[in-house]
Amino acid sequence: MSPGSKRGCRFVLIVLFLLLAIAAACGAWLWQRYTGFSDQSIAGLQAGDSVVVASGDSFPSVLRKLRAAGVEQGSDLEWRVLARRLQVASSLKVGEYALDPGITPRDLLLNMRDGKVINYRITIVEGWNIRQLRAAINAATPLLHETNQLDDAALMKLLGHPGQHPEGRFLPETYVYSRGDSDVDVLKRAYEAMEKALAEVWKTRASELPLKSPEEALILASIIEKETGLASERPQIAGVFARRLKLGMKLQTDPTVIYGIGSGYDGNIRRRDLLTDTPYNTYTRTGLTPTPIAMPGLDALRAAVNPAPGDALFFVALGNGSGSHIFTATLGEHNAAVARYLQQLRRPPLPEEEPLQ
Repeated sequence: MSPGSKRGCRFVLIVLFLLLAIAAACGAWLWQRYTGFSDQSIAGLQAGDSVVVASGDSFPSVLRKLRAAGVEQGSDLEWRVLARRLQVASSLKVGEYALDPGITPRDLLLNMRDGKVINYRITIVEGWNIRQLRAAINAATPLLHETNQLDDAALMKLLGHPGQHPEGRFLPETYVYSRGDSDVDVLKRAYEAMEKALAEVWKTRASELPLKSPEEALILASIIEKETGLASERPQIAGVFARRLKLGMKLQTDPTVIYGIGSGYDGNIRRRDLLTDTPYNTYTRTGLTPTPIAMPGLDALRAAVNPAPGDALFFVALGNGSGSHIFTATLGEHNAAVARYLQQLRRPPLPEEEPLQ
């Protein structure tokens, strides 16, 4: 090889080396810029900020929503490169995403890719009646409301159970939903949860239970739920009602009378209320009420099918604010307990229980 050729080769090698060094330096600079952007907390966000990815949104449209929400960090190119690298652009999940203070672009895009949306909760409280449940559902946000203009019959038809009374049909528990879900979604889940719970507890029912069907167990559980002030007493209260049903005694329980009064109930039960016959007045009618009177929880369902043993046929509130009761086996003992209770309250006595026939 001639000297000139050698010098030419050295020159080419030097140029290649310099180009590689420049490329490496640029790559390092770009990588540093990229990682600094993707892992740096987004500035200016407030608790409660969010962005909604709608059906059909492209990543550029989502990026515009982020800008509108106050996200100024990074260039559009940086966001697009990061989205492509994380395989987000083609995998966006519909939903509402939190823009919490401290979140990074990487975490935000991964949430959108994996569908980690904001969850909301609504709790159905044990002992609520259908009016209270529907009021809570109607007030829940951002739940879509499809049932607020429907009466109870139309509601049950929409849920796929035409002709069924809605009382007691929805299991008290906390239900999670996200933006875009409707009240129908939540109510269907609560209905199915009650159906499943009732079927499971019915399988565990005690022998010689004075109940003919899961439906009767649901009704009794609702009465137990409304009578119980202390959770641990549910089986004892269930035992009293079970023994009364076996003996053909009236249940004589105030919550059923209150349910029969309906919206006219003003917080007081009067003598005329106990004597006015309605399908729900267990002072004037024997047996269970025609429907549940509230939404019973799982513990009330279990108590209804497995009542505590014993001989008590009566109970009355202890009157000390604890929610507990005095359980007695005879009418005389019960009347004495009622007298003590009323003396504490300093008010005229209510009509006595019927004597055992």
